[in-house]
Amino acid sequence: MTSSSVINVVGIGGSLRAGSQSERALNIALAGAEEAGARTTAITGSGLVLPFYDTAISDRTPEAVRLIEAVRQADGVIIVSPGYHGALSGLVKNALDYLEDLRPDRRPYLDGRAVGLAAVAYGWQAAVTTLDQLRTVTHALRGWPTPLGAAVNTAEVKFDETGGASDEKAVRNLRAIGRYVTEFARAHATA
Repeated sequence: MTSSSVINVVGIGGSLRAGSQSERALNIALAGAEEAGARTTAITGSGLVLPFYDTAISDRTPEAVRLIEAVRQADGVIIVSPGYHGALSGLVKNALDYLEDLRPDRRPYLDGRAVGLAAVAYGWQAAVTTLDQLRTVTHALRGWPTPLGAAVNTAEVKFDETGGASDEKAVRNLRAIGRYVTEFARAHATA
């Protein structure tokens, strides 16, 4: 945990379309983290437009530096990806590849951080397989996926501009993910 008592939660996700369904889902999860007392930062859309990750290149764009530093300082992370053709988006996957720059840190990758995950897709198959892939990537990055993840089928659920959705259960689950990330980070800090 960072040196202050404030829990920092970083949200990563969405798509290139501002206000996308996945970005709105991320905002709801971050609202749950805030309700639990976290300070949140969202990195979405244009903030995720990064060159393809390459270990041979040491100069990072300002957007890449912002992402890496935000995760470095984070006590918890929430990742929401749209499901494209049954898989997480290239935009989100490339952003996660940049976490390789955290390898030499005292807390490498996502080590010691709770990670809330959600996948948003038009159909259950893509939503569920994308959520599963996010869990696999989180494990590979040494993160602690929260017990509850969210697979949201946008054929059935529509998010609105005000932080709600047509299905209250989806909103409750996303907020719970944000709370779980914050509560785990707080418990981990005091352990």
